[in-house]
Amino acid sequence: MKNVCVFLSASDLEEKYSSPARELGELIAKAGIGFVYGGSDKGLMKIMADAVQGAGGTVIGITMELLKDSRRKNASEMIIASDLPERKKIMADRSDAAIVMVGGIGTLDEATELLELKKHGIYNKPIVFLNTDNFYDGLKSQLTKMEADGFLPKKISEMVAFADTPEEVIAFLKQ
Repeated sequence: MKNVCVFLSASDLEEKYSSPARELGELIAKAGIGFVYGGSDKGLMKIMADAVQGAGGTVIGITMELLKDSRRKNASEMIIASDLPERKKIMADRSDAAIVMVGGIGTLDEATELLELKKHGIYNKPIVFLNTDNFYDGLKSQLTKMEADGFLPKKISEMVAFADTPEEVIAFLKQ
């Protein structure tokens, strides 16, 4: 695995969310995997990019014109996409797997788009949610209901995994 895309928040959040971002960033770098992300130098994105670079890893930011003023200036590489659809496509294309960490509507949008593409066999790379502090229990429950009621053509286990710790995320990616 060369690069992994991580979807996460650019918000400043409490330690229960920032600590796993820091830890996962270090683990990604130590595994020799490049870190592809939304390119911001704020919030959890900054914390994770700092951790990756602090552990000697590669940081590839993919921001967009609208957000370029908050981009990370010392990223290993920074791409400025024209808009959100282009940004999401570049992020998916530049990585070998996707990790979804805690985040807001933007993070949910990015994750559900990949799940939809995976459902149709267009995106065939691993997707794993880091379920910090049970953040994604509601989504996991909703996906289970969708599967049980016949709304999904594939089993959830064929589309996505949920991990409780950064170590579990790395173990899943190594499978």
